[in-house]
Amino acid sequence: MFSIFFALSILKTPLALTDSLDLFLQYLTVQRRLAANTVDSYGADIAFFIAFLKTRRITSLEKISSRHVRKFFEYCFVKNISSRSNARRLAALRAFFDFLIRNGHLKDNPVTDIDPPKIGQSLPGALSVAEVEQMLKIPEQQTPLILRNYTMLHLLYATGLRVSELVNLPVTGCNVSSGNVRIVGKGNKERMVPFNETAGALITDYLERGRPALLKNKPSPSLFVSNRGKAMTRNRFWQIIRELALQGGITKKVSPHTLRHSFATHLLAGGADLRAVQMMLGHADIATTQIYTHVDTSRLKAMHQKFHPRG
Repeated sequence: MFSIFFALSILKTPLALTDSLDLFLQYLTVQRRLAANTVDSYGADIAFFIAFLKTRRITSLEKISSRHVRKFFEYCFVKNISSRSNARRLAALRAFFDFLIRNGHLKDNPVTDIDPPKIGQSLPGALSVAEVEQMLKIPEQQTPLILRNYTMLHLLYATGLRVSELVNLPVTGCNVSSGNVRIVGKGNKERMVPFNETAGALITDYLERGRPALLKNKPSPSLFVSNRGKAMTRNRFWQIIRELALQGGITKKVSPHTLRHSFATHLLAGGADLRAVQMMLGHADIATTQIYTHVDTSRLKAMHQKFHPRG
């Protein structure tokens, strides 16, 4: 039985733009086995490019030239799209056209001579330890929803999980007795991440008192569920994080990623091994983890003043 991917690859027939995108996304899903969020990002970036081409009445691959690609990024610049987003779009287009050339659907790559926009290395935002403690302070009144929200918050800071990993965490992926979670992250790569006793106690309490009340006897494989018994969504947890930050008296913008950044920053500031932090975060490249070593310069300055003879 042949999939669309193999059938079209064998036929080597000219492809319409939308068909070529469908073929590429199937390749990413079936052959490369990339995560759904990654495939969605590729799809959105290339679909944006195709929509631009259609305004220029370009509907076939053969008519795309480097001039069209340059015009596209000029359009992005006018729309005030960031250099980082444009660099990501260019990377998506490179992968897209490389795939089409390898499979005989295109002869020339229109992005070969396109240089990526220069982007500065932005440092991730992180909360101070005191600010995190403010957020983690659990109120005396503990409804099932409050218990769920603070359990998620504590587990997020204890493990540095991505928000998608947290909301998709199954009950079977959390082992309270051993104090770790089993995560299947980007690229279907599995890792084990430990959590502390406080988070473990909250998870136990949530499993005993919070989750059953939210599920109302409904079955669910998800650890964190809504009051309707459905799995928690990314967007809802973003809202919850903002609400908890305000309740903790924090006025700066806080997102689930802020807690992930804080987890990494505080570990490295406390002397944790860079490789260990890389493994816990699920970074494929240690260079990504090294960004966090530049965040907390106050510790280095204090050490310099304490030990340098001319400090």
